[in-house]
Amino acid sequence: MKMLSMVSAAALAVTLAAAPALVLALDKGAPAPQFTLPGADGEVKLASLQGKVVYVDFWASWCGPCRQSFPWMNEMQAKYGTRGLQIVGVNVDGTSEEARKFLATTPAKFTIAFDPKGATPRQYGIKGMPSSVLVGTDGKVIAEHSGFRDSDRAALEAQIVAALGAAK
Repeated sequence: MKMLSMVSAAALAVTLAAAPALVLALDKGAPAPQFTLPGADGEVKLASLQGKVVYVDFWASWCGPCRQSFPWMNEMQAKYGTRGLQIVGVNVDGTSEEARKFLATTPAKFTIAFDPKGATPRQYGIKGMPSSVLVGTDGKVIAEHSGFRDSDRAALEAQIVAALGAAK
């Protein structure tokens, strides 16, 4: 019985120690957690994008809705990039090889970063794929979104347009 209590106490301690990393939620207006990650075209550093509206999208090769969101993100980058939008897709696959296979069939015309250890989505409190966070020119969170459906497109684009308008 004493051994069981020690095991239970140890399990509880591990759970409580991990809990803050799991329940971190981003509040609107809070600074977006900074990250520096390897990317498809070199290092990707959120701090270097300050002054732009940044749409951070967390995705994985096994995610069906991610295949639907990539063409939309390509369209948004092409349409609003010159106005100050930068889309950053943060891949969370265990290896970049899985991500690169996905990208071969579903190309990205925006910045891609790799986080195989999943530290960045934990910092952002991400619970599902895809999930996105819209970050303002001041580096603060404007909005969060989980999932991707065709019916989300107009509302997400309106948030981007509003953020770009506020950036003027």
